[in-house]
Amino acid sequence: MRILIAFFIPWLTFFTIGRPIAGIICLVLQITILGWIPAAIWALLALRSYDEAR
Repeated sequence: MRILIAFFIPWLTFFTIGRPIAGIICLVLQITILGWIPAAIWALLALRSYDEAR
């Protein structure tokens, strides 16, 4: 489920894994259409590292 959130709403992923500052930065990045793809990739990578650390 978190993978879908990371793809469609990247900034919300950071709030679910306990990184609110990164979530705000990701939201600012996601506001632009061109920033959506890097924001989604960043969220997916952060989610992967969170799952590996846990």
